[in-house]
Amino acid sequence: MNYYGLAADDKDRESGLEDVDEAYIGVKGDSFGQVWVGSDDSTYESAIDRIANFYEFAAYNFGGGYETGEGDLVQYKTPSFGGLTLGAAVQINGDLDNLDADDDGVNDLGDKGDKKSYPYQLAATYAVDNVEVAVAMDSNDGAGGPNNENTYGLRATVGLDALSLTGQYQTRKDVGDRYGVHAVYAVGPNQFAATYELDVADDSGDTERSTITLQALHNVSHHMYVYVEGYLGNGDDGVYGVADESERSALAVGGVYYF
Repeated sequence: MNYYGLAADDKDRESGLEDVDEAYIGVKGDSFGQVWVGSDDSTYESAIDRIANFYEFAAYNFGGGYETGEGDLVQYKTPSFGGLTLGAAVQINGDLDNLDADDDGVNDLGDKGDKKSYPYQLAATYAVDNVEVAVAMDSNDGAGGPNNENTYGLRATVGLDALSLTGQYQTRKDVGDRYGVHAVYAVGPNQFAATYELDVADDSGDTERSTITLQALHNVSHHMYVYVEGYLGNGDDGVYGVADESERSALAVGGVYYF
């Protein structure tokens, strides 16, 4: 007997029919806000990580130094209180026995009793007129990260008619700081974007990496667009895994048709 299923709640199980991006269920109301369960962009990601989620190819965009993923999430967002919206998320992870690398019966992250993890995120977004400001944190209590320190993020976006400007900052103790400035200009069916990102590692040499990203996108119809994106990365020697290499570049051309 053959069995076919869809693990919609678990983003880590991505093969064949189980490969999904967003799959969730929830309820929404004007008075209590919305609550949803499943796989979706996380509360922190939606509030702060605007740049990495903007580009199609996203080859060298840094993203935030946070670990809580998009699967197994329970999320809640309040209605707007005069422009202020609050959000929270918790990820319900399963057995972490695989983290006991030395087979001593103790989770190598230091958790001696509980074999599950419940990383959580909190966010607040305030929007007034053409300005939006967001702050958020991720507890990073899940598996596989460099430490259990929180990630904190701040983003501000200003809309000026056809031009949108965004600045964002993310930090995590003993990991590093990430900065980004982002501009998008839309005219008719065309969109042009430019971004500069800087990552400064929290190490003995304050190792730096940077990326410049450019995009031109054309909407062919309501259901199709084409784009070209260019990436130029720079930084200290060795940041790309080669001792004397400090640059890398990429060019992506593509199209998207959606129903």
